[in-house]
Amino acid sequence: MVLVKQVSIYNSLLSLMNYRMIVLDLDGTLTNSKKEITPYTRETLIRAQQQGIKVVLASGRPTYGIAPIANQLELFTYGGYILAYNGGEIIDWKSKEVLHAQVLDPQVLPYMYRCAQENGFAIVTYRDNFVITETPDDEYVQKEATLNLMQTLKVENFLGYIDFSIPKCLIVGEAERLCLLEKQMYEQLKETNEVYRSEPYFLELVPKGIDKAQSLEVLLRKVGISRDEVIACGDGFNDLSMIRYAGLGVAMHNAQPVVREAADFITLSNDEDGVAHVVEQFMLKRD
Repeated sequence: MVLVKQVSIYNSLLSLMNYRMIVLDLDGTLTNSKKEITPYTRETLIRAQQQGIKVVLASGRPTYGIAPIANQLELFTYGGYILAYNGGEIIDWKSKEVLHAQVLDPQVLPYMYRCAQENGFAIVTYRDNFVITETPDDEYVQKEATLNLMQTLKVENFLGYIDFSIPKCLIVGEAERLCLLEKQMYEQLKETNEVYRSEPYFLELVPKGIDKAQSLEVLLRKVGISRDEVIACGDGFNDLSMIRYAGLGVAMHNAQPVVREAADFITLSNDEDGVAHVVEQFMLKRD
């Protein structure tokens, strides 16, 4: 059964809103436990786009890791958008134009690398279809590569290899110890960088001010849509900002408790076509 925070009369008012855009987290939200979009959810989102709804995929994944899902949903036909690296890169998927990009300050990379090395963790970044790392056989590096359908590229010297701009580094490893490192790095970098875990074993390191809400705000200014016309769906901590920002913030039934508490509406789980349920209830025009 769908859980709703507000009374039924409020839900009736919500259903009358003219929502023009839906912003979707991927893992735990749009995709099910098998990391797949069900045919029903895909068909529902295609119908929404045919009715003029804009679909935005917002994820901590690199662009290459989001592209297959964007193509499944035919964003190249209907003019959807990708917010990669938690919004560090905004791409118009129809034209492939990069609308906005922020990258890490190269001066902070040695500190990030040293933290990983001293604690026995792997560190990775991305280029094209590769996950770049000194430790390609690490189990958590393999998780990241598999999740994004990317290959690993082994380099002998991580810092020496990175002579190009990068939006994100990821430190990966055992969850409890990584939690301790997160606190340490946050205190050191909080003035210049965002430091948070997207999964218990993934520590994200991105430029300061990068989150899904801020990048969504940039996109909305460019396309002329107001926040009140937007639905945002998510399940994790890095979805909180856009759920609070959107006109209708939606948490999946499987979302973290703090995410559910922040949402206006709680839909079905990612294994029960929760995204399709939201689209049908709040967006699709009826004959």
